[in-house]
Amino acid sequence: MTNKRKLKKYINSSCADLLAECVAVSLYSAKTNDDNVKALMFSILKLESCFIRRISHPEPGMKAKTYFKDLIDKFHAGVNETIDQINNFN
Repeated sequence: MTNKRKLKKYINSSCADLLAECVAVSLYSAKTNDDNVKALMFSILKLESCFIRRISHPEPGMKAKTYFKDLIDKFHAGVNETIDQINNFN
């Protein structure tokens, strides 16, 4: 990522795609539980909010390049975990 603005847009669009996929699975799958879907949607929103906040307030004393690389890696891990949870609805 070249700057914070593009990183925030990337996180927002990724989380929007996850929410759309979650809604689609809940509508088209016969065996989904509404409480599980709501909890997953809440966790997606929490993931987005947490990482957007972390972009705006980096940790002091840490090099910017390593901080943002770590942030992106942790975001990808969270996205992969969420995708696995969406796949378990089917």
